[in-house]
Amino acid sequence: MQRIQKNLAVLIALLLMLTTAIPFVVSPVNALSSKATYAFIGAMPNPIGIGQTLLLDVGIPDALNVFNDSWTGLTVTITKPDNTTDTIGPYKTDATGGLGVQYIPTIVGTYYFQTNFPEQTYNNIIYKASMSSKLAVIVQEEPIQYYPGAPLPSEYWTRPINQQLREWYSISGNWLVQTPILPTDNLYAPYNQGPESAHVLWTKPIGDSMGGLVGGIDQTGYGIGDAYEGKWGGCIISGVLFYNKYDSGQPQQAVVAVDLHTGQELWTRVLGNGTTYYGNGRISFGQVLRFSSFNYQGDFSYLWVVSGTNWYAFEPLTGDWKYNMTSVPSGTNWYGPDGEILRYTVNSANGWMTQWNSTSAAIKGNAAMGIAWGSQVRGKQINASINGYDWNVSIPRGLPGNVQTVKPLDRLIGASISQKQVTIWALNLKVGQEGQLLYNTTWMAPSDWIDGNQTISWVAASLTDNVSALFSKERTNYYAFDLNTGQFLWGPSPSENYLNIYDRISTINYGRLVSSGCSGIINCYNATTGALLWTYTAEDPDTEFQIGNNWWMQQLFITDGKVYLGHVEHSPNQPLPRGAPFICLDIQTGKEVWKMTGGFRQTCWGGKAMIADSIIALQDTYDQHVYAIGTGPSSTTVTASPKVTTYGSSVQIEGTVTDVSPGTKSDALTLRFPNGVPAVSDASMSEWMKYVYMQFDRPLNATGVPVSLSVVDSNGNYREIGNTTSDAQGYFSFNWKPDITGQYTLYASFAGTKSYYGSNSETSFAVDPAAPTASPYPVTVLPPTETYFAISTIAIIIAIAIVGAVIVLVLRKRP
Repeated sequence: MQRIQKNLAVLIALLLMLTTAIPFVVSPVNALSSKATYAFIGAMPNPIGIGQTLLLDVGIPDALNVFNDSWTGLTVTITKPDNTTDTIGPYKTDATGGLGVQYIPTIVGTYYFQTNFPEQTYNNIIYKASMSSKLAVIVQEEPIQYYPGAPLPSEYWTRPINQQLREWYSISGNWLVQTPILPTDNLYAPYNQGPESAHVLWTKPIGDSMGGLVGGIDQTGYGIGDAYEGKWGGCIISGVLFYNKYDSGQPQQAVVAVDLHTGQELWTRVLGNGTTYYGNGRISFGQVLRFSSFNYQGDFSYLWVVSGTNWYAFEPLTGDWKYNMTSVPSGTNWYGPDGEILRYTVNSANGWMTQWNSTSAAIKGNAAMGIAWGSQVRGKQINASINGYDWNVSIPRGLPGNVQTVKPLDRLIGASISQKQVTIWALNLKVGQEGQLLYNTTWMAPSDWIDGNQTISWVAASLTDNVSALFSKERTNYYAFDLNTGQFLWGPSPSENYLNIYDRISTINYGRLVSSGCSGIINCYNATTGALLWTYTAEDPDTEFQIGNNWWMQQLFITDGKVYLGHVEHSPNQPLPRGAPFICLDIQTGKEVWKMTGGFRQTCWGGKAMIADSIIALQDTYDQHVYAIGTGPSSTTVTASPKVTTYGSSVQIEGTVTDVSPGTKSDALTLRFPNGVPAVSDASMSEWMKYVYMQFDRPLNATGVPVSLSVVDSNGNYREIGNTTSDAQGYFSFNWKPDITGQYTLYASFAGTKSYYGSNSETSFAVDPAAPTASPYPVTVLPPTETYFAISTIAIIIAIAIVGAVIVLVLRKRP
């Protein structure tokens, strides 16, 4: 496939040369020329293991003239090792004349593949039928080896990610829309590892005004944006955080770009084309567009500023203006599978439906030769209403209500809700089936909806779980419907606290319906049965919050099986209530994964917490700083003393484990922690981060992290010698008595926690043999004369002993 696409430009160029070089000949009417064709077949890999996927290259070496044209009706005949045959197809090629076909062999042995091209006419030329030669493919029992996958990072990582590390897609999602991320996503932020502690990577002022406590005689704080003039808010694309520098009420705006991993500010600028200031200058949403044409494949990213029906696109890396779209139709943005922005219009009264596509608006009429996306749109003013519609199809007339949710290229769900009945209907969005009615179902409401004059509203839907939820304001309970059929599932649920009618947020993810609101009581239901699974109460033990005994909590996002919540308030009084919590819960059990009290306070009117690249970015309204939260780097040191010791003596092992996240390099922290910021346990993290970054009292019960010690001895043997734990200063020590002599290499390893990636360090020491052991008996030193006498005496005794031994031997020999 790639070979064909890469050669397309050459093929088209040759065709153009031929058409210009050959004189134009008028052919008789209805007289068609003919051309022989030469079908081909290719396969890779060959040989291949049983059950593995084989890619077949099928087609003829004749390109077509127009981007959307194709050869049709191609089939492939397959002869298996058992001599049975299959025919797969028919297939349609792309304009290069070929296509890729997948096939999975199921028998060991030799397969034979043959392409069949049927006769067809194109541009008044009859292309004759042809068959390729048979291609033999060996299928073996043993699977062939593919390129090994890359493991997920085990140490702190940054952008850009090398394209070959494909597996990292699962931890490097983007955040494109402020809140919610997508209307269909229920605050779901996939492709992230949700942080499991409050560990701060870096922090910086938002930059529009002073923040925190005013001081002096004033115990109140600076403005935070609530209400109606929200601060912050933006998006995250490929590891770069973009946020609005000023609150929404300012006449002049600017956008700040910050590296999410390092905290480095990349640029700050007013978004415009150099001469014109566009719209209100605030980021509306982001886009990552996957583009594929004959000659170019790749993704393009944009920051969008919207003013009325005009959209303005900017390059995220620089903030430069790229192009405009005017006359964009009204509606809700839905992101398609390639990042295209789709908008749907349903006119039930007149029986029609349209799909508008931002990509179609930009490229229609420009992409016939496979021009790269950037060159098609750069610097252009595009009328989005002229070429932006993919299709306009008929639908049944009289469908009641409004569009509620959409799964692009799959289904569109609409509903009408009254006190008497609920009608849910669905229209097909699949290619070739657009506008077909999937169902139109009516459920008669219980009598108490009318008797109690209840207000019923559609509050959540998931086209992954295929469940929608309705909520009764007066009874504060839920009803659920099956989005596969429109049928009623369950309800009513038990009534919730009355305060949940205010700022209620309902989400459906992982088969769970999670409900939160002003009451501070979070309820979780089985989305398909309605069973209450767990309840969590965000209590305020210090009675700071004036509305109730619990903190007003809002769901912020859901990822990696966790739901993250923060305290908000519509228009808080000053001074702000102290101790507001930020909470991470396990969505299956409702148990706390971690919690910070008195930090990361959220806002109703400004931007909420976002997550991308597995890092949370948020503003804290207590100090008007931006914080990045995630797993950070650590540093381990180790020393051994003495460096040379004797066998039988102990070695003193010492070292430190410190936090070396980008934020620890700030001037304020290097002054407060001249020896580095100690690394602490996950259990200590929330209070420790308040101490380090928010200047709260140092926690008295903070604990350090585990350290493993090991050696390679003089015999080359590796072995662990013990474990210890650092203290709240980051320091650890360990005494060890070496068991053999020689040179040692000592390793200190911190394996990492939920808060830190691991680190290690090494040093060396030597163990000399011990000195010879002294005799336990006293030795008398004799004068020289006595020494000579003693030696002579010993010699005489030895001589007598020898003579005696000889006499004994002689006597034994006598008969």
